Amino acid sequence: MSERRTVALVTLGCARNEVDSEELAGRLEADGWDLVEDAGDADVAVVNTCGFVDAAKKDSVDALLEANDLKGHGRTQAVVAVGCMAERYGKELAEALPEADGVLGFDDYANISDRLQTILNGGIHAAHTPRDRRKLLPISPAERQESAAEVALPGHAPVDLPEGLAPASGPRAPLRRRLDGAPVASVKLASGCDRRCSFCAIPSFRGSFISRRPSDVLNETRWLAEQGVKEIMLVSENNTSYGKDLGDIRLLESLLPELAEVDGIERVRVSYLQPAEMRPGLIDVLTSTPKIAPYFDLSFQHSAPDVLRAMRRFGDTDRFLELLDTIRGKAPQAGVRSNFIVGFPGETEADLAELERFLNGARLDAIGVFGYSDEDGTEAATYDNKLDEDVVAERLARVSRLAEELVSQRAEERLGETVHVLVESVGSEDSAEGAYGRGAHQAPETDGQVLLTSGEGLSIGRMVEAKVVGTEGVDLVAEPLQGTLACSEEAGR
Repeated sequence: MSERRTVALVTLGCARNEVDSEELAGRLEADGWDLVEDAGDADVAVVNTCGFVDAAKKDSVDALLEANDLKGHGRTQAVVAVGCMAERYGKELAEALPEADGVLGFDDYANISDRLQTILNGGIHAAHTPRDRRKLLPISPAERQESAAEVALPGHAPVDLPEGLAPASGPRAPLRRRLDGAPVASVKLASGCDRRCSFCAIPSFRGSFISRRPSDVLNETRWLAEQGVKEIMLVSENNTSYGKDLGDIRLLESLLPELAEVDGIERVRVSYLQPAEMRPGLIDVLTSTPKIAPYFDLSFQHSAPDVLRAMRRFGDTDRFLELLDTIRGKAPQAGVRSNFIVGFPGETEADLAELERFLNGARLDAIGVFGYSDEDGTEAATYDNKLDEDVVAERLARVSRLAEELVSQRAEERLGETVHVLVESVGSEDSAEGAYGRGAHQAPETDGQVLLTSGEGLSIGRMVEAKVVGTEGVDLVAEPLQGTLACSEEAGR
């Protein structure tokens, strides 16, 4: 019997990429590959790249080069690039980075096992020529579902699979294999985006917006609960558009309570919300449904009207503050985070002051700040009124300092609050650090964490009720209360 083939998946970028990696892992495992954590222990290292901004692209290239360095020093024989950067640049990336033995696009995912075997055998699979994936589906959202089966949609693999493909856990298992044992997992709600923000290239390589069917989302959530997951985070490029291609733009409002009722799930979190698409009914569901985190990941990007119009976006400082007032009027402890771009072409000092006015009034729990840079193929890259790089850098530093101060102040406002913390790590018996987890206002990786002053009797995956007694920047320090396991009906509130 020949030795089993081994593969390691290295994932960069956002939670959507993590879901895609787990789908690739499921496909490979179903075809007989052994999955290993360390790229040095794998015959093939597959790097799931990010192609969003320059810093992410550099990280992806560095990861590919690091994996390439393993060749000749251990088991690794091949390094393969997949993901957004591979899809976006295709042949160009292959030519610029000969260290990668293969550059595979989304269309290769269904045949990932054959592609890797070809590369492992010394063969060549030609990198694809990138194309605008928005043209692969009909312009009308209502007509897209019928065409979806003909288009590669990473993370949209069916849940009820043919015999021999489904993992051993049962007929509800998705074509997905978990790559860690964390108590939180992302679930893809949709893919693509129909918005045309002038700074963003994502729609061109992720395609037009298309929703997953509610039954697939529900069944995948049930499967994750069977794997020990306690919190799911719904991800897509724009969750507020969910259902528009299924004939019901309010489908998320009816799906969320069903997800919250899945046995074993203690908290459901929704990410990637567009402020201009927020509906009163969606706000109501997010702020009043048991087990649904009152968490708002709102993509503001800026608040000065002229800058927003140049970005092909909508809103202004006062309307955004009114939206936040509405949310907090229904759920005073609601968590809110957002990202912002400074130094956008044409941004004036008055525009920057308007953004600072918004930030000072918004009381955001987490703030990401990015300096503008041109992205290939975007409208903004053609704008004439670019700011000098040193001006962008100065504004980035200025707003970043303000953001750091403001999120620390917001954390201090939570002193005395009761938070429900999902435990994600527990110190050893001789550790004085207690346990770490996240409250309902904190998403994984991006929003800080909670240090529980005592880890006694706690285990990973438990939902703990605790009182906030201190802060460390954006992070909270909390003391577990008596009866540390939160009531399931209150978890996330």
